[in-house]
Formats: sequence, C-alpha cells, structure tokens
Amino acid sequence: MIKKLNHIGIAVKNLEQSIPIFQKIFGNESVHREIVSDQKVEIASFKVGDVIIELTSPTSEDSPISGFLEKRGEGIHHLAFESDDVQSDLNHLSQNSVKLINETPQLGAHNMLIAFLHPKSTNGVLIEICQHKD
Repeated sequence: MIKKLNHIGIAVKNLEQSIPIFQKIFGNESVHREIVSDQKVEIASFKVGDVIIELTSPTSEDSPISGFLEKRGEGIHHLAFESDDVQSDLNHLSQNSVKLINETPQLGAHNMLIAFLHPKSTNGVLIEICQHKD
C-alpha cells in the first residue's frame, strides 16, 4: 500500500553545477551522492522535511534520463511514492489497467526497490513506487 511521498526526482545535465544551486535554496550543505548503475544515473539528494529532493543526472548516453533531457530539458522528472510492498502494488495497478514501465521492482538509490508507472496511465506524470529493501 502506498504510504507517502518519498521523493521528487529532478533531471539535471550536470550535478556539479546543480548541487550548489539547491544547497543555496535549501540552506543545506548535506548532500547524499550515489551512482545507480542499473538505472545509469548518478544522484545527489537533499532531505527537506520528510521529503527527499533527488537531482538525477545520466551516466551514459543510453540512460533514460538522457532521453528525458533531450526531449524536455532539465526539470521535474518524477514523483516517488513509498510503499510497504511494491510488487503487491504493481500487481494491483496492473489488474486495474494502469500501464507499468516495470512489472517487477528494480534496485534504485538509497537501498530502495523501485518501479515506474507509465505516464500514459497517470495523466502525463511519471510516478515511481519505492520500498526500502531491508
């Protein structure tokens, strides 16, 4: 079951240029950095209240973020909602005609299992469902 908003993903071309901008905005020097090889991205994230702001940059030309940046430029990429059972939520959504990008969870940042819903089923919004792996 979906419990809460976990993070907002923002696609950026260059983390090194983007991090200082968001540090100024949030007044927060603490940044978590991580490479997610399976997703072909590097992330830098900031905790703002109960939500994480996740800057996401491609690590290769064939990264989904590369395609997003080419088509739409920098900006909000996705909303991620935390679940207590991603696979169960995916099964439920699929049975209710929600188109899935991922039918099974993948490994994501922050030791999370993640799966994306297709924006064609969610009014143009890319939605990620995530669950703490442990």
